[in-house]
Amino acid sequence: MYKLIRLSSIPAALCLSACAVQVNDTTPAQYQANNDIGMYQITATASEGALVSPGSVVLFAISENQKITLSQNSDGSGWHGLLPVRCQSSFPLQLLAVWRLQGLTTRNILVPPQPREIKLSEPPLTKQEGFDTAVKPAAGKAAKGKGGKGDWEGAVNYRFATVPVTQITAARIEPSSASAEDVAAARAISVKTSLPLQAACGENAQLHLASSEQRAHGTLVIDTDNPGVSRWQTYVEFSPK
Repeated sequence: MYKLIRLSSIPAALCLSACAVQVNDTTPAQYQANNDIGMYQITATASEGALVSPGSVVLFAISENQKITLSQNSDGSGWHGLLPVRCQSSFPLQLLAVWRLQGLTTRNILVPPQPREIKLSEPPLTKQEGFDTAVKPAAGKAAKGKGGKGDWEGAVNYRFATVPVTQITAARIEPSSASAEDVAAARAISVKTSLPLQAACGENAQLHLASSEQRAHGTLVIDTDNPGVSRWQTYVEFSPK
C-alpha cells in the first residue's frame, strides 16, 4: 500500500512542477546611492514548466507603491528593469510573476513572500579641496579669493543622497599631523559657516572657510545626523597656484 501511495504521488508532483514558474531574484543586496540618475537595476531569472504557455510569462518589480514591468534579456538569460528611488537609505523589493497555462488558466507567484530590503549607501563625500591664493589685489579692490579682513576664502561642497535632509551639526579644522608645521598651518584656517547647516537631499551644501595665511592646510572634520555618514574628513589646502 505504501508503494502504491508513493508512486501515485509522482504524477501530481510532476504536474505541479510543469505548471509552475520558478523565479530567482538576482538583484544585488546593496547599491551606492546615486541621485543624479536615481534608478537602480532590478534583475531576475525565471524558468518555465512544460505546461506554461510559451511567451506568456511577465515579471514585475514591486516596491511600496511602485510596480514596474521587467524586460527579458535579448538572449533570454534573464530579466531586468530600472526602479526609481530617491533620498532613501533602502527600499523593499518583491518580484511578481504572472503566466498562462496551456488553456485559459492564469497563475502568479510573489517572490519572496515578504519583501527583501535593498540597502543604499551614501557615496563618498569630498575628500580633498584646494583654494588658489595667488591672486593679487587690483588697485582699490580686494582680490578674488580674499575676504574683507584680508583672509583668503573658499568653500567645500557636500552632497547627501540617502535621507531627505542632512544636518551638519559640527565642523572644525584639525592638523593633518602632530608636527609643529602642520599644527601652525591648520591654526590659520577657520570655519565661517554658521552651524547647524541643513543640506537637502541631492543639493550641494557649502561650508565656507577662511585662511589668514596665504599658505595653510588642514583637515576639515564634519559631524552630521545622517546615519550613513555620521563623520567625514576633507583635506583642505590654501596655496598659490
